[in-house]
Amino acid sequence: MARSLKKGPYVHPKLLKKIAARKPGEGSPIKTWARSSTITPEMVGFVFAVHNGRDFISVRVVENMVGHKLGEFSATRKFIRHGGTVKKAEGEEGAAKT
Repeated sequence: MARSLKKGPYVHPKLLKKIAARKPGEGSPIKTWARSSTITPEMVGFVFAVHNGRDFISVRVVENMVGHKLGEFSATRKFIRHGGTVKKAEGEEGAAKT
């Protein structure tokens, strides 16, 4: 469900303070746990270290990301291939036959 237009986009207040104190592109990434914060135009050019539950993932904000949430750009699940046997490389099979 979308947030009310009269309320505006949600951005964590502490995150806004960190952005106001810096210039885009300077220093280390801004560490944040606020994955639900909406990306605003003031955030363009900054690098955020967004927590995914285990690690911090670096996210460089560009213009196309405005309106999305920070959490959308730091995946929380790691895909490990589906079951089955792992086949040997074709080069190894060819060498074994000759």
